[in-house]
Amino acid sequence: MDRGSGPPPPPSLPLPPGFHHFLFFSSSSFSLPPRYGPGGVSAGDEKTYIKISPRPPPMERSVILVSGRVQKVGYRSKVIALAQEMGIVGWVGNLPDGRVKVVAEGDAAVLDRFASALKVKNSLIEVAAVEVERHDATGEFDDFSKLVDRGETDSRLDRSAELLKELIDVTRHGFSDLGQKMDRMLDKQDQMLDKQDETIAAIKGIDSKMDRMLDKQDIMIDKQDQMLDKQDQMLDKQDQMLDKQDMMIDKQDQMLDKQDQMLDKQDETTGEVRGLRSDMKGSFDMRLERIETALKEKGII
Repeated sequence: MDRGSGPPPPPSLPLPPGFHHFLFFSSSSFSLPPRYGPGGVSAGDEKTYIKISPRPPPMERSVILVSGRVQKVGYRSKVIALAQEMGIVGWVGNLPDGRVKVVAEGDAAVLDRFASALKVKNSLIEVAAVEVERHDATGEFDDFSKLVDRGETDSRLDRSAELLKELIDVTRHGFSDLGQKMDRMLDKQDQMLDKQDETIAAIKGIDSKMDRMLDKQDIMIDKQDQMLDKQDQMLDKQDQMLDKQDMMIDKQDQMLDKQDQMLDKQDETTGEVRGLRSDMKGSFDMRLERIETALKEKGII
């Protein structure tokens, strides 16, 4: 931008953490880009524009020592893949004591995840411990590389030749015994087939027994159905008997009512008989008195 001959910008102010300097420019002291010119977002010559740039995340260095079964098992290649995936720079190398050393630089949070990811365990690699030391980053690395000791490639080629020879020996001796082992395997398979035939025969015998059991269960179910029918008939007859008993009880109630009426009649008759006896006694008494009086008057008694 052409700042022209206007006054210099004011001195920079103290910044909060994580930001670069604030830059203040007056629109009267320099030419604005088209998007800030007339018709843009600027409102006049007194408008002040501020440009803020956040700082990049802080970089740190981790020096990591990894122990366990980590050498000659492809562990360094695994470390390089992890570092490239996470955007970390540095190097990895073997130590004479059997450990692996890793020097890594990157964002602090990413380095924490990287250290956790170094704890690899599979059929070849088994990490026992990971020791981490933190330092300030130097910025000396552009990528992540593997350190190879002098003579390491030759020793690995010699080891590969030994392993190849062992593989050839095992293959030769293995094929010589393969026919016998195949015969034994076939014998075992024949035995297994015989056992399977016996098992199938036993299962068939069980099937026939189960069929007989099912037939007997069907017969039992038919018998139960017949018994239920008989029980239904018995219940019907019991209902009829109960109905007849109810009729008998009604008739007995009627007989009892009539007996009560007869007793009432008997009570009335007894009362009447008692009244007659009383009347007759009174009449006899009066007559006896009259007779006695008449006899006394005549001097008979």
